[in-house]
Amino acid sequence: MFAKLALATAVLASSVWAQAQTTLPKTHLRVVGSISSLTQYKDYEIPFWTKQLAEKSGGAVTAEIKGFNEMGLKGPEVLRLMGQGVMEIGATVVAYLAADDPANEMIDVAGLLPDVVTARKVTDAVRPVYEKLYRDKFGVELLGFGTYPAQVFYCNGEIKGLADIKGKKVRAAGRSQSELVAALGGTPVTLAFGEVVPALQNKTVDCAITGTLSGNAAKWHEVTTHLLALPVSWGQIGYAVNAKTWNGWDPKLRSFIDTEIKTLEKRLWDAADLFTQQGYECNAGTAKCTLGTKGKMILVQPSQADRDMLKKILSDVTLPKWAERCSAACVADFNNTVGKVVGVSVKK
Repeated sequence: MFAKLALATAVLASSVWAQAQTTLPKTHLRVVGSISSLTQYKDYEIPFWTKQLAEKSGGAVTAEIKGFNEMGLKGPEVLRLMGQGVMEIGATVVAYLAADDPANEMIDVAGLLPDVVTARKVTDAVRPVYEKLYRDKFGVELLGFGTYPAQVFYCNGEIKGLADIKGKKVRAAGRSQSELVAALGGTPVTLAFGEVVPALQNKTVDCAITGTLSGNAAKWHEVTTHLLALPVSWGQIGYAVNAKTWNGWDPKLRSFIDTEIKTLEKRLWDAADLFTQQGYECNAGTAKCTLGTKGKMILVQPSQADRDMLKKILSDVTLPKWAERCSAACVADFNNTVGKVVGVSVKK
């Protein structure tokens, strides 16, 4: 009986594998991934594209991947290049796209998202807005969103809270973070991720904002001394595909990619909270560090005054300034999606 059951199981597995091969067209994907030095790329994107798709498709769908930074890109140009057909599938940090359209900022206005649960809810709520924006403006189809850990201040010098950012030069990613830095009395500086470590070493900047574990992976803990454990944003990653390529694919292939990309999204979001905490532990060099490199940074815990200051800057500066440069329709989209999740409303 057991032998028959085992044989039946093997036959069924073989049938499923063969069916996958016959129903899905042989397809090889060329993927431009996110920042290659970071955990999201190495532990999630690489195995998803190069292993999972092949396994789930019975070998019908294969892929190769390189991070956009490995291709000499800085991130903001990825969607444009995809829309032009230079790239097939790509990923970039959504905040990097602020110069292309301020609507890209509504997902993560600095000071808006205090925790990963809120960040996920906001990202899910605003997705239909971005699907339309990316299709109409860039000629790409949105596949999904991931995220980096909480984005925090790393400083090469003593800070006790947000107030100490005053007078400092700070690397910020995206316009909203830059406006936060300016509102704190600092000077925002735009630098590609890979340029930050030498800038901190050379004192070109005093502080820089990035994810807690992302900064650790990029060795920021070796060139900074203090980390403020207060999320100012998150840094969602957008995954997209050239629209003409997408529309030219067999419907079965589109359905397959759509289904599988949801597993990548879930893994990235499920890991975000863990990565955030591990970033704190590893940069500070505690015994709880298991995912990064132990540093010797001083972990500065935010006070209620810090949280209140961040909330006030959101209300008085970053949200109003964002609304000024976005259209009335864009602001309405925010109020109907993001605003409902976080309980705020913006006037144009």
